Amino acid sequence: MEKDNKKIKILMAEDDKFIARAYKDGLTRAGFEIKIAIDGNEAIALAKSDLPDIILLDLIMPEKNGFEALEEFKKMPETKDIPVIVLSNLGQDTDIKQSKELGAVDYLIKSNYSMPEVIKKIKSYLPK
Repeated sequence: MEKDNKKIKILMAEDDKFIARAYKDGLTRAGFEIKIAIDGNEAIALAKSDLPDIILLDLIMPEKNGFEALEEFKKMPETKDIPVIVLSNLGQDTDIKQSKELGAVDYLIKSNYSMPEVIKKIKSYLPK
């Protein structure tokens, strides 16, 4: 996946190594450049230094959870305009509502979406 001959950069915040590896493999095969952060603090640091095109964010993580990280992404001038898709196992309406209120563009429950569906969602939020 390229934007002006440059690979689309995705930051994925995911503490589960198996899930992170599966997404990294699938997204890399789809042509994206992907970096993995294993906790909220690392996600914030990588977002600031790498300025990804899109962020995939788990909610349950050590150090800083996804809600806290999302709040920080939207407060920092460098990252406030980067689309954030929450990719979580939590499916409660309150979690979905809170994520959207904090600025997430979408909320995907991991078990409900296949890799091709996640890729399609990612593409729908990239600048044309």
